[in-house]
Amino acid sequence: MQQDSASKGWDTSYEWKIILILSLTFGLVGLDRFILPVLFPAFMDELGLTYEDLGNLVGILAVFWGLSAFVMGFLSDRVGRRKVLIPAVIIFSLMSVFTGMAGGLVGLLVIRAIMGLAEGPVASTGVAVAVEASHPKRRGMNNGIFQCMVSLMGSAVGPIIATQLLLVMDWRAIFMLVGIPGLIMAGVMYYVVREPDQHAKAQAADAPVDVPAAAPVARPSFGELFAHRNVPLAMLTLMCAMGGVFIMGAMMPNYLTDYLGLSLQDMGVITSAIGFGGALGQFAMPTLSDFIGRKLTILLSYVLAGIFLWLFTQAGADNLSTLFWLLFFAALFNMSALATLAGPVAAEAAPVGMIASVAGLVIGAGEVFGGGVAPVIAGQIAASSGIQHVFTFAIAGLAVGFVIALFLKETAPRRVGEV
Repeated sequence: MQQDSASKGWDTSYEWKIILILSLTFGLVGLDRFILPVLFPAFMDELGLTYEDLGNLVGILAVFWGLSAFVMGFLSDRVGRRKVLIPAVIIFSLMSVFTGMAGGLVGLLVIRAIMGLAEGPVASTGVAVAVEASHPKRRGMNNGIFQCMVSLMGSAVGPIIATQLLLVMDWRAIFMLVGIPGLIMAGVMYYVVREPDQHAKAQAADAPVDVPAAAPVARPSFGELFAHRNVPLAMLTLMCAMGGVFIMGAMMPNYLTDYLGLSLQDMGVITSAIGFGGALGQFAMPTLSDFIGRKLTILLSYVLAGIFLWLFTQAGADNLSTLFWLLFFAALFNMSALATLAGPVAAEAAPVGMIASVAGLVIGAGEVFGGGVAPVIAGQIAASSGIQHVFTFAIAGLAVGFVIALFLKETAPRRVGEV
């Protein structure tokens, strides 16, 4: 009866409002981040860049994203969500504008590093804000909505818009244009985002009188962040999931144009399959994990991602529809594993009051290797052996991720009897 009463008193208005705002903002993170590989074929010759430079540009953003996701997530648990989240959104938006002003590799590396520092907190602190606003029964679904927008706007809509805009403006103007919406969202967040204590007070005001208010708890030490075995396991297996995602995202445009010989516009449409498939996977599969469990969802995702990515590598340029749908499902299941690990698995393994810290720790580890080191290695493979061989590396990583995920402990509230 107490759980039912608490459910009736939940502030669903704030829950849906903040999920919408977080989702749109994280979509802009994806747009600013993933538009660079899509536009890279258009400016690599102008700036004298190579495949290895592409891997380094993708990698440096991811490394700084990973480091910042943990450090700033930990800080947001201490000083509050708003003081971390809102400045981060402003800075990453400005860095997109500055990308359009870069004159060479060094400038791009500096700008992308700062962008990574600003985007990391949006991931870790955003997970915390989403979890704090979400009823436990909707935790997976809401995190899926939040996280899927990074694929939908960054890797689905972004490639199509960017490659079509190249017909009417240069690549510099496109980078400057996509930085503007983030500044608007920062202003909206200022008026809407609540701190955890503000949200708790609002919940208590709406809750029935028979539901006691939560008592303050002492914050755990850094070492206690690893108390749940899913934390180190999620860190390791997320490295593999992110490796697959970022190798596809970084190398796919040049694979399609240079190896398969597609036009920039056809490349934009095919590459958008990563975003459309990834967005569906990030929403549908974490939602499904609310019912069938986190562990089973992740294991199925790894297996199916590896199968579809291998099938994609066997397809030729003569059938664009086949390329699109194979890449769609490879991204769907790869992003499904990523979203489930970075969202509900991390949140449910966190000590009370430390959701952003644990989310940042898990996301940070995945980003540093999967988003940082893996694309650099892929760039070296492409330069030395041919770009067509980078996906073998990604598939091997997915297989390793599956093995690690076998040891995860189930934490979905419906599956462990908490709701």
